[in-house]
Order: sequence, then C-alpha cells, then structure tokens
Amino acid sequence: MKRTSRILTLLLIVGVAIFSTSCSNKLKPLNQDNFNVTPSPIETVGNKVPVTVNGTFPEKWFHKNAIVTITPVLKYGNNQEVMGTPYSFQGEKVSGNRVTVPHSRGANMTMNSTFDYVPDMLSSELYLRFDGRVKSKRSNLPDLKVADGVVATSALADVKTTAPSVAPDAFQRIIEDVQEASIMFVIEQAKLRDSELNKTDVTDWKRRVEEAFNDPKQNVNVEVSAYASPDGGFSYNERLAAQREKNTSSYLEGEMSKRNIDTDVYAHYTAQDWEGFRQLVSASNLQDKELILRVLQMYPDTETREREIKNISYVFEDLAKTILPQLRRSRLIANIEIIGKSDEEIMAAWNGNPKELTVEELLYASTLTADEAVKERIFQYATANFSRDYRGWNNLGTIYFKQGDYAKAAQSFDRAAQVNPSAPEVNMNKALLAILENDLNKANELLGKSAGADGLDSAMGLLNLLQGNYNQAVSAYGNNVSNNAGLAHLLMRDYNKAKQTLDSVENPDATTAYLLAIIASRTNNFNDVMSNLRTAIGRDRTIAAQALKDLEFAKYRTNQDFMSILK
Repeated sequence: MKRTSRILTLLLIVGVAIFSTSCSNKLKPLNQDNFNVTPSPIETVGNKVPVTVNGTFPEKWFHKNAIVTITPVLKYGNNQEVMGTPYSFQGEKVSGNRVTVPHSRGANMTMNSTFDYVPDMLSSELYLRFDGRVKSKRSNLPDLKVADGVVATSALADVKTTAPSVAPDAFQRIIEDVQEASIMFVIEQAKLRDSELNKTDVTDWKRRVEEAFNDPKQNVNVEVSAYASPDGGFSYNERLAAQREKNTSSYLEGEMSKRNIDTDVYAHYTAQDWEGFRQLVSASNLQDKELILRVLQMYPDTETREREIKNISYVFEDLAKTILPQLRRSRLIANIEIIGKSDEEIMAAWNGNPKELTVEELLYASTLTADEAVKERIFQYATANFSRDYRGWNNLGTIYFKQGDYAKAAQSFDRAAQVNPSAPEVNMNKALLAILENDLNKANELLGKSAGADGLDSAMGLLNLLQGNYNQAVSAYGNNVSNNAGLAHLLMRDYNKAKQTLDSVENPDATTAYLLAIIASRTNNFNDVMSNLRTAIGRDRTIAAQALKDLEFAKYRTNQDFMSILK
C-alpha cells in the first residue's frame, strides 16, 4: 500500500513538471492595459488614417525562444478589414533581425501604420493581431481591440464641389487699332516730295482713315509727329522740325477736306530725336554701337552728346549713312477704335444666326447667360465650328463636370489637351479628375502645369487638404468662400474663421450645415449643433445616419433631443 502511494506521488510530481513545462512554452494573451493609441480617437489626415500604437511587453512575458509578430488591423463595415504594418519581435535565444525583447525586464514598443480611408470606416475598431510562436509551437493569441472608430472630418473635403476652370474669351467691346505711315525728308529740308506722298504706305494710310471715318462702328483721330535728326544745333533743328510738322499738317488737312473727313488732327514735333536715335542704334549691327550707347547714357546734354559722337569719326560716318536719314521724318498716326457688338446684338446673333459670331464673341456669349443648358449648346457649337480652339472643348468639359458626368468631362478635356496640351485650364481640370480617382501624385504634377488657370487656388487648397497639409490649404484658399475652405480652417482649429467662411457660402448645402454642426460640437454649443443638424438633414436625409456614427457627436448620444432628430 505504501509502495502504491509512493508511485502515485511520483507520477503526480512528474505530471506537474510536464504541465509546468508545457505552460512555459505558451504565450499568454495581452490586454488593453498594455497598449495605448494616438491620436485618440483615431482621426483621418487628408484621406489617410495614420495611427500610432505604443505598447509594453511585461516582465517575464516574452519567452526566450519566442517570435511574435503584431499587426494593427482596422475592422469596419460588414466583416471588412484592412491590415497595417506588421512588427516582429524575438526572444533572447532567437537569431534574426527582429527587435529583441529581454525576458526578465520586457520592453516598450511603438508601431506606426497608415490606412487608406473609406467611408465605412466611420464605424470601425482597431485591433492588434498576434502571430506568436515558441520554437515550432504556435500560441493561439486572440485579436485584441485597442481603439474605437475614426473621426473622419477631413474626409468631408469634396472635389465635386470644386469649380473647374473655364478658359476665358478674348472678346473686346472696343478694339484699339493703330495705322502708321512715314513721310521722309532730305537733310536740312522740310519740303514734301511727291515720291514720298505717293508711297504705298501713305496711300494705304489715307484709305484706312477714310474707311474708319465712314464706318459707324469705328472712331478715328489723326496724329502728326515731326522730327529732326540729332545732328546740327538744337535751335536750327527745332525750327526745321516745326516746319516739317506744319507742312505735313497742311497737306493732311487738304487730303481730309477732299475726302469729307471731319476728324481731329493732333500735331507736335521733336527738335532732336535722341530716343529714336537710341532705338535704331540698339537694333543695328553697327561696329562699336555699345560705345555710342554709353555716350548717350553718360552725357544728358544734347550738344555734348553730338560732339562726342562726332569725335568718333569712323563711327559717325556709318551713322550718317544708316541711322540719321531714318530720323528725318513725319509720322502719320491714325488711332482707330473698332466698336464691337453689344451684348444684345451678340445674343440676338446666337439665337438667330450664330455664324455671324467670331469664336471670341461666341465664348463671350456664354458669359451672358446663367442657363447651363444654353452654355452647353454654345460650347458644343464652338467645338463643331472652331474645333482647333481648345477653349470650346475645355469649357464643354466643365459643364459635364458640374453635371457629375465625369466620363464625358474626361473626353472633352482630352480633346482640349490634344489641341493645346499646355493650356493651364485643361491641366487643372484633368487634375480634378485625377483627384476624383485618388491619384494625388498625378494631380500634383498636372497642377504644376496650371499656372494662370482661373480657380487654381481652390484646386491647390483641395490637394493640400487631401494630403493633410492644412496650413498650406488655408494659405492657398486665401479669402475663398466654400465648404472646402471652411473645412481647412476647421481642421486648423480656427473655428471663428471656419464659421465665418461657411456662413458666407453663397449656395449652402447639406455639407455646409453639417460642418457648422461640427464646429458647434467642438465649441460646446449644443443649440447650434441641433439647429445645424436639422438644416443638414432637411437638405439631405442621409446625413442623419452619418451623424449617428460620427464621433464628432459621440458625447450627445445619450441626449434624447439629439437622438430624436436622427431618427
């Protein structure tokens, strides 16, 4: 009996030893107290969800022969999940490049992950998934929940509300036109020569003046500017230039009278045309022209200039042959105003006979109506009749973009790019489509080619919002008034400026009111939370379900009044 008892005792001791050995080869589950998550709650930055998990392996928890891989996992929606960056750790007796954790004292850890945000993540949970092994044996460690939900306010940035860039027309109601001709004189003479008066450019000039005067859509005035070359004394040249002006003016008055042209003639003269001299020398191939230009700069006194230039005898010889004769002249200048169609005439032509309209008048016509359907027809006509002008294709694409027909918008922008691939408006609009496809790298490249495009600041503001660069977004938006601009200020926690911006939105929508409700929640203004949410839900009923899941309003979920407006 005693022998049996001793055998049982021995078996019990062996069993306990085996059991103890077996237990020591397993890893125990960790608990939430071993981890903390920042930010808390988790928050989107742009369209990403960055998260940092700090944790601790307790003393004597990490087996010397263990390998543990921890992966953050964001679970959301209907059994959907996305895994973050895995981190691997090893015990002291394991060889490898993982982080070694001492058995006796444990260790701290930091794990960073970034998830691409999708709307279903508004209701989500962050878990840690463990893959633990001691030697060849796997330890069954359950997923450990470490955080709830995602604050996704930055994800309210919306490319669809960013206005695409319309290429401008170059229509001018009054077009300034200048027609010029010159009558040349012999040195030291003011006599008008028939050879000069019958030149083609003088004849064409008189014909153009007559045509403009007789056209009710044109206004014309005439200017005479007479000159003497800078060689010779100032007093002599002044008298000579004055006589040239007088003779030219008298001739023109007679020509105007014969043609029954009653228009103003403005006459003046320049005694020594040093400015004309400088321009001709600068444009010439004269030897030592830089020396002549330096003389002009060094000596403001006209007599000293003339003397110094004449002292350069070999240069002055060339000047006398090539430059000075061109300065002995009277310039005939016709200043003509061509008066274009009035707004009423342009729209009448569009509705009656659009073939009368130039491409500039046609594009301008699109600015005279607020009817988007009329704008669309104008741009379609422009693409059909002026297909080599990128603006018609681009502007038609902006209509499709605003309608939400992004496939047609892309086709139009592609056609515009075929005509003019460097057009800033086209590149900006293609960037908006890239943002729609979440291709921010491509959008950034295209916006780099969009300098000068109307609305570029808003597009840059949106891109910075989506990249999480909130300070740059605020700077890009400037004084722009839109939902996205208000959101940028909100994310910078400038709630006064955010509210001021959103209150100024010209056509507020459900998102406008929703953002105002978030501002009210963050500033603990429950009455404004309620009123703005009611407005938002009135504009879009789906906002109720969104607000119910949104952690921005989590503190009100026990409030019956709050819950009542969401049902």
